[in-house]
Amino acid sequence: MYKNRQAVVSIAIGLVAGALSGLFGVGGGILIVPALVMFMKMDQKRAHGTSLAAILPIAASGVVGYATGHSIDWKVALALTIGAAGFGAIIGTHLLHRWSQRTIALSFIAILALTSMRLAMGSEASSGAGQITIGVAIGLVVVGVISGILSGLLGVGGGIVMVPAMVVLFSIPAAVAKGTSLVVVIPTALIGTWRNVKKENADLPLAMVIGIAGVASSFLASKVSLGLDEQTSNRLFALLLMVVAVKMGIGEARKQQNLH
Repeated sequence: MYKNRQAVVSIAIGLVAGALSGLFGVGGGILIVPALVMFMKMDQKRAHGTSLAAILPIAASGVVGYATGHSIDWKVALALTIGAAGFGAIIGTHLLHRWSQRTIALSFIAILALTSMRLAMGSEASSGAGQITIGVAIGLVVVGVISGILSGLLGVGGGIVMVPAMVVLFSIPAAVAKGTSLVVVIPTALIGTWRNVKKENADLPLAMVIGIAGVASSFLASKVSLGLDEQTSNRLFALLLMVVAVKMGIGEARKQQNLH
């Protein structure tokens, strides 16, 4: 009975995480991690490792959906990947021992809230990044680095940073930003999963069930996202950012209460 319940819960987590990933261009970890902790009674560290492994097939399915709609900027994805997978994780590990986790978390919460309000305000339709100049490429690498650092330090998906940055800072259309974000999520999750497997910090069979369950919903949600107009897409993402900011804020408040 317990195994049957666990299987049903795992599939449900995968379906919802896949829909979230495909619709918003995020990995899905913002749902998978708390769900594993809450419903599977898994410790936080192992939940992060399992989530990264589960994200791989989910993100890959979303990429296929956006690619068939010609909504991926591969040059932008390359620049972001260099920053996120090449430097972000290394810098994040270094800063983990030097910066206050609480200070970083509170700063990130503020950034999420401000970005959410900026996206919700709306703007003219984005036309795309255009030609990738040296300045734009450097800017994208920096965004990738920041994304990788925050993913390592705070356990948030890189898409939460990359999608709004592409839309607000580089005028990339929302659908293209989401598809491009998912491309970057794949190598980042691969590197993270490889490290976690070496440290035996991931439940691969469970990750496989969750990941496979999310494949169809991720693909279908990516198709839904492609059909959304720019303003609706940005406002939905703004809502997601605000939910994550509130969730993180509540988590930080509880940590402070436990300390006292």
